[in-house]
Amino acid sequence: MIETRVLTPDDWEIWRELRLAALTEAGHAFGARLADWSGEGDREDRWRARLAIPGSINLVAVVDGQPVGMASGVPGEEERIAQLISMYVAPAGRGRGAGDLLVAAVERWAREKGAGVLRLAVAEGNENAWALYERNGFRDTGEISGLMPDGIRREHVLAKRLVG
Repeated sequence: MIETRVLTPDDWEIWRELRLAALTEAGHAFGARLADWSGEGDREDRWRARLAIPGSINLVAVVDGQPVGMASGVPGEEERIAQLISMYVAPAGRGRGAGDLLVAAVERWAREKGAGVLRLAVAEGNENAWALYERNGFRDTGEISGLMPDGIRREHVLAKRLVG
């Protein structure tokens, strides 16, 4: 059985482990690079601050006591818009519904916060993530976000209307 757990800044080591795994295994899918969060960037205060973004929720998906996925919901730049960020499911959690569970949990949080739209960005070529988001009701807005760290690919913005 898969369950979600909300993290606090005191859970920074759990978040760190998953985030470093994500950037190692699937770095092509993220706007951040492993180099940004390792070496001198790998500091407890930095990890705690990441989990303390005002108004955010940070979740992990857990299978048999083992964290296998992560996602965050953060307030958007505009009122009544929320963003789904830092989504990752480790190989041990794939094909088991962990991604769907995390997306649904962030969507619930966004609705509870009064958001009318939930947005996210997905890297070009990340078909598995794109399929997950479409399966959960997200649609391509046609907006293109900034360049990925490779300096070539871009992210596409997807959104889901949460109210009327």
